[in-house]
Amino acid sequence: MRHINVIGIGAGDPDHLTLQAVKAFARTEVFLLLDKNEQRQELVELRLRMIEEHARPGHRVVQIPDAERDRTTPAYREAVDDWRRRRSELVESLITEHVGPDGTGALLVWGDPCLYDSITAVLDEILAQGRTEFSYDVVPGVSSVSVLAARHRTTLNRVGRPVRITTGRRLAAEGFPPGAEDAVVMLDGRGAFAGIDPEGVHIHYGAYLGTPDEILVSGPLADKAEEIARLRQEARDAKGWIMDTYLLRRTEG
Repeated sequence: MRHINVIGIGAGDPDHLTLQAVKAFARTEVFLLLDKNEQRQELVELRLRMIEEHARPGHRVVQIPDAERDRTTPAYREAVDDWRRRRSELVESLITEHVGPDGTGALLVWGDPCLYDSITAVLDEILAQGRTEFSYDVVPGVSSVSVLAARHRTTLNRVGRPVRITTGRRLAAEGFPPGAEDAVVMLDGRGAFAGIDPEGVHIHYGAYLGTPDEILVSGPLADKAEEIARLRQEARDAKGWIMDTYLLRRTEG
């Protein structure tokens, strides 16, 4: 039976690859890459360098454009469902066309495949259709959340307290998560931190974590929100994209 390795490759630093990931690279015959767009070509090149360094001789690489998602529609769930359906069709075609009946393929996922990533749901959907048989396993990776905390030399939670992981969309709609004192925000395309009440809130911000272009800012949100907004806009204008994560923390007292 075909086998697929879903490999978490970290937030951007090639050294984020775990030993388990390196071993999975060495077991893989064909790497199936879903590319975003030309603006993120540097991320494509980074994955190719990882493959070249750790894959076994004779491996193959197949690259196709990823499915595009409508990020402007207010019908968010419907847009995500449509995107996942089209993505599952792409991934199924990659598997059937490029991974032999007893072959091993790999899908490389930024960060950790189990944190705000759809690839396991996509694979489960393909299997549920019953047209293509394969087994798969998941190799966890170093997430941007872990890198953020490490770069700022802090912990995600405080003693005896929970931490909430949420999205920029939810932060914009709800403000600081109700009942939370520490909240990690991911997938924030619009800088939702600038729209919440900054009183008594500290921010640990990171963009392009693990890469040479890494941006780190920390301090009271009231003092840092404008600086962060400026830095992220300048970076987005220069690179064409932004990938950031931040921790919001209510201060003591």
